[in-house]
Amino acid sequence: MDFQAHWERVYSTKSTTEVSWFQEHAEQSLRLVRETGVPLTASILDVGGGASTLVDDLLIDGYSNLTVLDISAAALSAAKTRLGARSRDVKWLEASITDSTLLPYFYDVWHDRAVFHFLTQQHERDAYVKNVLNTVRPGGHVIVSTFAEDGPEHCSGLPVMRYRADQLHAEFGEPFVLIRHHKEEHHTPSGLIQKFVYCYCRKME
Repeated sequence: MDFQAHWERVYSTKSTTEVSWFQEHAEQSLRLVRETGVPLTASILDVGGGASTLVDDLLIDGYSNLTVLDISAAALSAAKTRLGARSRDVKWLEASITDSTLLPYFYDVWHDRAVFHFLTQQHERDAYVKNVLNTVRPGGHVIVSTFAEDGPEHCSGLPVMRYRADQLHAEFGEPFVLIRHHKEEHHTPSGLIQKFVYCYCRKME
């Protein structure tokens, strides 16, 4: 399947406030980034950030070294348009996280809300975790959120994986220490409730 074409269709046929994962403010993600205690100059990567408003609030907080990666050019364009002149303070990467080569040991914080659960094949998840291992600095922070075990089985016409916190952590393995986890009930723009799980890990030195 051509995933890039799929997500371009999604973002070309719906506004960014209509997609099921839309949040006016990514409060849980923002709180976890703040809790890492990294300085405002820390390198932060938002994987699948696309049109997410997390980057807006990180900029407001004063974080100054932000990268947003997404497979969809339309999603990135929507975020740039929303941010206006502030978009120049962000690095934008149009890429698939399973295929891209990122700077080695560069990022202090890796954040992903709602990408990992679309990786239904083991080789895709292995490629993703390899990128985390190669890209996050020793002692860095990894925040990943997916559908929980009682979350949806499909999203945007695609099958997804569902996880308990221990299962999600197990996908990353021993190099990552689980610091905390929690669940979230996300209310979609259409009024449905989706169950998410958040895992916050530290990459070992």
